[in-house]
This record gives sequence, structure tokens and C-alpha cells, in this order.
Amino acid sequence: QVQLVESGGGLVQPGGSLRLSCTASGSIFSLNTMGWYRQAPGKQRELVAQISRVYKTNYADSVKGRFTISRDNAKNTVYLQMNSLKPEDTAVYYCNAFDYRDLGWGQGTQVTVSS
Repeated sequence: QVQLVESGGGLVQPGGSLRLSCTASGSIFSLNTMGWYRQAPGKQRELVAQISRVYKTNYADSVKGRFTISRDNAKNTVYLQMNSLKPEDTAVYYCNAFDYRDLGWGQGTQVTVSS
């Protein structure tokens, strides 16, 4: 049984910052790509950022320069530092990870950017 557990969401004003965390636990092998996705109401889930085991990163154009993805391989944890948040960043943020298989999705964490 594999679990991905996200945390760190909340309500923040425009221009503010949040840091999301996601930890994988259970029967997992060496984690490869880990990533963050988000889904706003009425929209499809979209990629926000990905990071490989060797720290190669990939970002959606809408978050480049504002968000930073990082990981701690010893803790099986991926982070998303979100700065200069905008109302359009409001969404449920989900974690995804692969070892030799797709480990699925966490339960999501709500991020709301509003004044």
C-alpha cells in the first residue's frame, strides 16, 4: 500500500507565499519523477512542476519564476515553494510520484488566493 500525503495549503492574500509538502510512504522503491498538479473548479487537472531524481525540473509557463519545486530523497518528500501568489493560482494541489510505476495521487490540498 502506497500513500502520498500533501500538506501546507491554506488561504493567502495575493502576493503571499505558501510551501506545500508531499511525502510518499509504504511499499515504494527508489522514487523517480515527483510532481505537483493542480485543478481549479471547472477546469482540468494541469501540471504545475516536476522534478527528477537527479533534480532536473520542469515548470508550467504560468508559474515560472514564482514557484520552486525541490525534493529530499532521504525523506521521500517533494516540496513546492509558491511565491507571488495570484488569485488564478487558486486550486486543489495534488502530488504525484513514480518509482518503477505510477504511485497515483494524494488527497490534495486546497490553496486559495484571495484578499
